Amino acid sequence: MIIAIDIGNTNIAVGLFDTGKLIRKYSIPTKANEYYPYLREIVLKNKASTGIICSVVPQATQRLTGSLKKLGFKGIKTCGVNQKIPIKNLYRYPGQVGQDRLVNAYAAVRLYQAPAIIIDFGTAITFDVVTAKKEYKGGMIIPGLGISLETLAEKTALLPKIKLNRPSELIGRDTRNSILSGVIYGYSALTDGLISKLKAELKTNPIVISTGGNIDLIAGYCRQIDKIDINLTLKGLSLIYKSKKIP
Repeated sequence: MIIAIDIGNTNIAVGLFDTGKLIRKYSIPTKANEYYPYLREIVLKNKASTGIICSVVPQATQRLTGSLKKLGFKGIKTCGVNQKIPIKNLYRYPGQVGQDRLVNAYAAVRLYQAPAIIIDFGTAITFDVVTAKKEYKGGMIIPGLGISLETLAEKTALLPKIKLNRPSELIGRDTRNSILSGVIYGYSALTDGLISKLKAELKTNPIVISTGGNIDLIAGYCRQIDKIDINLTLKGLSLIYKSKKIP
């Protein structure tokens, strides 16, 4: 039994894997004051004693690894620290790529095919490209849906802060639905448009895989997504824990 942990800006996804299969999944708020109580319950219930971490929040990584060590974990693998992700990185400055993006790219190659476009609808939205040679090429970073709503409320005098949800109409007839329609239909059009541009740039027809916390909300509005895998990053971490190279 291994524990795979994906530390994001909003939530920490924790997956328990047994013989390569995801058997349980938990979520911890990244801004939680203490991780130990959450992790203690997860570890004791599942008798896990080793694992792998991917993080985009360095402070949270330190706190979480400290909690795991208190729980008796040994040999914790942390992507980018003591665990290299086994995919060739073609980024101009390789160290600038988020480890989660490389994990997703590796998972796409192992679980699906190459070439591939991976879209992660998280706090930020990332588009990542894997070439036919199974190399990570690069991609795009865009403010996420939640950030857009928060910024709209913060930077305007009269627009309210609303909860992210599906709009009830395309042409909004009240402020709430006007905002939701703009965000959901706007981002779905952006997604489809960027996929088309990437395909034209690549001169090929890559598989398009989507993941991330907001994927269920927006996927139905996008027309060019081939596969939805909400657990892509956790699965990638499990594969990295066991593997050293791309087959």
